[in-house]
Amino acid sequence: MPFGKPIFSSPVAAGFAKSRTDLRDSFNAFLATIRGNGVHAAMVDRWMTKRVTNMPEIPSSSAKGMIRIGVSSGGLPFNGLQDNEFVGFDVELAKRFAAQIGREPRLLDQEFGGLIAALASGKIDVIIADMFITAERQRQIDFSNPYFEQDSVAFTRAANTVARAGTVEASGGRSLAARVASSFYSNIVAEQRYLLLWDGFKATTLISVLSTILGTALGALVCYMRMSPRRILRATARLYIAVLRGTPIVVLLMIVFYVVFGSVDINPVLVAILAFGMNFAAYVSEMFRTGVEGIDKGQREAGLAMGFTPVQTFGFIVLPQMVKRILPVYKGEFISLVKMTSVVGYIAVQDLTKASDIIRSRTFDAFFPLVMVAVLYFGIAWVLVEALEYLERRSDPKRSRQAVAR
Repeated sequence: MPFGKPIFSSPVAAGFAKSRTDLRDSFNAFLATIRGNGVHAAMVDRWMTKRVTNMPEIPSSSAKGMIRIGVSSGGLPFNGLQDNEFVGFDVELAKRFAAQIGREPRLLDQEFGGLIAALASGKIDVIIADMFITAERQRQIDFSNPYFEQDSVAFTRAANTVARAGTVEASGGRSLAARVASSFYSNIVAEQRYLLLWDGFKATTLISVLSTILGTALGALVCYMRMSPRRILRATARLYIAVLRGTPIVVLLMIVFYVVFGSVDINPVLVAILAFGMNFAAYVSEMFRTGVEGIDKGQREAGLAMGFTPVQTFGFIVLPQMVKRILPVYKGEFISLVKMTSVVGYIAVQDLTKASDIIRSRTFDAFFPLVMVAVLYFGIAWVLVEALEYLERRSDPKRSRQAVAR
């Protein structure tokens, strides 16, 4: 129950880059129009008072191109996902504004903390995400006129005896199986939430696999440079390894997205693959180097003495032994990469973790979505590690001889 009256009210407004005064003025004019014709009051009544969860029909237009709108699906009434579609007060406001200025809205859902960085780097054109006007934010971006006043209230916990009684009553004496079935329906089946998980599963798997391939290829190149007789190549490789291993992956991910590709309209999944591939390469290159240096030089000399070229010597003698040596460590690093992909929500990629956050914002079930996503991460890692172990078995000469003997 709310404790007393609202403590204070905070103005909510749209955010714009300081260089886009034209777009901010257009939004203010649009806001004045919908306040004057009663559309804004109807929106407040629909989303805030009646708590309707269905979006009205809003005609769209692409006559003047597209507008990229940063949103953050923290839950209704402002912004949520229903049947895999954005709904809420902010979503309706964004679509009406886009229609007013003759543009096609492109809603980009990302972590709330990354919205201002995305706006400053040009990744989005406007923020409409239940954002309060504060002095710190005003130093970085411009705000429109407020489109809503949000009250802040305090809540007090009921007495323990009342809380226990309410818990027993709420559970209704249902069995564990019944509660699990109810959670399964509300978190997966209802509103087609399994589509969120499926999209997140595909994104996580794609990023994990392609980052591993890119990182392995790049790591081989860095290893070659690290072992080169040329000093400039060795120094460059050592610097690359030191910088990439010393930079947190979240920081690297955001630097690549907001700085390196700040002015480029690029798919954030590609940015994630590049960032994780670069990070993976720094570790793989050292695995390759220690694997090669661990093989006796006499074997390479013997291969050359038998008439093999340096490339043939590496491919037939060094590489098979190196793979066998490094695969156990490689698998561990690969599992770490799969788990690290859970941070890609910072650059508006809807992976498994982001899908879990969206579902929890709708169902308020803290347990089931997290366990469900943990199981899916385990499944991805297990399948891919099994594939690596199959490669390990195939690269073991002892196993190959035993198979031929049979």
